[in-house]
Amino acid sequence: MRINRYLSMAGVCSRREADRLIEEGRVTINDRVAKLGDNVEEDAEVRVKGKLVDHPETKDVVILKYHKPAGVVCTSSRVEKHNIIDEISYAKRVFPVGRLDKDSTGLILLTNDGDLCDEILRGRNGHEKEYIVKVHRPIPDSVLKAMEEGVPILDTMTRPCTIHRKGEKMFSIVLTQGLNRQIRRMCEYFGYRVVSLQRIRVMNILLDSLKVGEWKPLTKEEEERLRSLLKGEKFYNA
Repeated sequence: MRINRYLSMAGVCSRREADRLIEEGRVTINDRVAKLGDNVEEDAEVRVKGKLVDHPETKDVVILKYHKPAGVVCTSSRVEKHNIIDEISYAKRVFPVGRLDKDSTGLILLTNDGDLCDEILRGRNGHEKEYIVKVHRPIPDSVLKAMEEGVPILDTMTRPCTIHRKGEKMFSIVLTQGLNRQIRRMCEYFGYRVVSLQRIRVMNILLDSLKVGEWKPLTKEEEERLRSLLKGEKFYNA
């Protein structure tokens, strides 16, 4: 098994993060510094930053949903103040699936299943994420329409998206990509400042009545539906 997949399946991190750790020389296989593309034999001893990694077959998969408050940073680094790992204080090692910026609130998933994390985040899969946005002044339909069709930010054009008005200053938006601070940059392009931004859905997983700062494991039905969507089944409107 490739070393990045091994770390992913062992619940250490996503494959992308595993590649970064390997490039930084923080991963060893039988006391030898690992290289990108290395294979791991069944009886090999793998360590990350000196800590022994449990074999993937001994891992119980965990998927949590968390209502992130403003001020919490979506990083696994314990050096970062108010990092999401310390905030939830879960007994097992988990890591966030993607990011919500520090000022944003709402739904974020955490897991120890690196493959699941990679599948959700892979841009070409076009998985939906829904947000409620409030801007600092009334926003006309013409701007929302233009935003739906695509906005030039970060040297690219955003994908077409779906927007519904919720008030004179509020709207919901469904994205299928995750550019850095995408919604804030899209609003800024048209001269609007985001006052509040809350994610309410990731694919079929809903924020629902989860209170700010609370987390809970996915139900069996939520997880089964999520995994079926990752296999390519048609999504329904939540």
